Amino acid sequence: MNVAVIGLGLIGGSLLRALHAHGHQVIGYDLDPETRHAARAYPTAETIPAAIQDAETTVLAVPLPALHPVRTQLADYDGLLTDVTSVKGPVAKLFEGRRFVGGHPMAGKESSSFAASESTLFDGCAWVLCLEPGTTSLPDWVTLARLYTSIGARVVPATADEHDKAVARISHVPHLLAAALSNLLEGHPLAGTLAAGSFRDGTRVAATRAELVAAMCGGNAAAVQSALAGVLADLGAWDRALDADDPVAALTPLLRRAGELRRGWPGAVDVPVEIALDGDSLLALGRAGGWITRVEESAFGLRPGSDRNPA
Repeated sequence: MNVAVIGLGLIGGSLLRALHAHGHQVIGYDLDPETRHAARAYPTAETIPAAIQDAETTVLAVPLPALHPVRTQLADYDGLLTDVTSVKGPVAKLFEGRRFVGGHPMAGKESSSFAASESTLFDGCAWVLCLEPGTTSLPDWVTLARLYTSIGARVVPATADEHDKAVARISHVPHLLAAALSNLLEGHPLAGTLAAGSFRDGTRVAATRAELVAAMCGGNAAAVQSALAGVLADLGAWDRALDADDPVAALTPLLRRAGELRRGWPGAVDVPVEIALDGDSLLALGRAGGWITRVEESAFGLRPGSDRNPA
């Protein structure tokens, strides 16, 4: 496939590398000349119009606040558009009326430059592709599902609203919690010396650029607040338990369920099945915690209204 990648940070740069490594024709663009220079081993363009002129698919790998100015440069583009933004609702509204399928790979690091990118970043990762009933073109969705499974990702069908509520729980709120835990180091050098595995694992993403975390959480504010309310309720219950006459006895039952949930994650067992390639079946698969690993060649005979092609 002929693909343009706009934005060559960690995700865009990794996608450029991965697509190239798997034999796709790909060209990249980044606003920063130094980033374009760093990516000089791969085909790059000096402008967005130059990057997209021959592309069948264009992937927008820029932060949420940068999407609007990029969108203005895509006015004459009639190819398939997708993105990698960590919030899907606002992006879907921004590209309403365009040939667009929202996407989000659940992969990353605390570093965010092209230098940190790698061709294997998406191996085995869950890559959400939004499927809005009555809106999303199923053939376009299939095109992207085939593209991303070709580089080793597991494609997860979901609506934008389902995605945003889920990532608030497992990505956005954890970023805020990591920041709060990191603040415990302030003015406590001894604590910093003693910090080991649990602190390291719990705070890793706090090293992410503040602007990126603010964009993802602020762009998904309602869902983040809803999930955060549950965390605050748990913290309040633990705080009250510490005031009990026997805090150990009070805390133990409150913590037991959390331990069970963590020990049971990830809970899915790979049981390969073939499903009909229609919106309802795909969304049911995603809601059950399933994913797509392969799209049959016959899917490219798909036409609107068809539901008999297997994935």
